[in-house]
Amino acid sequence: MTVEDAEKIVYDAIFPRGPEGVKHTKIFVNGRDFERVNNVLEKIKSCMIAPFEAAVIVDPRGAYTTASAAVAKTLELSNLKGLGTLENKSVTVLAGTGPVGQTVARLYASENADVTVTSRSLQKASSVAAKINEESGSENVRGVEVQAPEEVGKAIEKAEIVLSAGAAGTSLLPLNVLREHGKKCGIVLDINAIPPLGVEGMESDANGKEILPHIFGIGALIIGKFKNKVEWELIKRAAEEPKGIFDYKAAYEIAKKIVMEKTVEKKPESEPQKYWLP
Repeated sequence: MTVEDAEKIVYDAIFPRGPEGVKHTKIFVNGRDFERVNNVLEKIKSCMIAPFEAAVIVDPRGAYTTASAAVAKTLELSNLKGLGTLENKSVTVLAGTGPVGQTVARLYASENADVTVTSRSLQKASSVAAKINEESGSENVRGVEVQAPEEVGKAIEKAEIVLSAGAAGTSLLPLNVLREHGKKCGIVLDINAIPPLGVEGMESDANGKEILPHIFGIGALIIGKFKNKVEWELIKRAAEEPKGIFDYKAAYEIAKKIVMEKTVEKKPESEPQKYWLP
């Protein structure tokens, strides 16, 4: 679908239904081309003229809900291990220029974490970092070039959280590199469930399992299962609302609410909060 196609489809969908019918019209934007998805979304927004406004769900190849699930699970595990919130945490996103990588970087940055985005191309990594910083009005994100294993080690040296966002079947973080250079690391996540996995030595169904001393992992199957729940809730919310944009921000709001409601047991003020995994 092109941007021009989107305009025609939206007008054909909203005007024949009338102001009341359009409240029950939902538009789902999907696709592997991240830039085109965003361009299509902007065109859809420009087509919405009151009272002809529909609810729009945006989740390019599941990237938004996957990223939201991953970052929310990070927060859940961080709380569980007594590491607190994501604020001021140092995060490295390996292969962070793809749809999931860019989105997790945005979400970590939205929690005021310091984020390093890696890529085989310094230009791509720097471009993504600059775009996120411009959108957020901060300087929390930086891009670095990573190709050789020693460059991976350098990229994670200060990281307290590492997320591997590479393509399926792509190994990004060898166990010996994590052991040698991840001295400050407490949480590692991997979105790749197809062997070889993105993080060596971590099982796809790891849900807070210790993979090295004081380093706990969250595997792709755990993230994927939670992603499906987040996506269902996102679609459900869009179905209930007459209009609005339901994108990565809405998905993360849902994911964060779920983990906080599920993992935080409120105690009297004199007692500390207790956290646990489901």
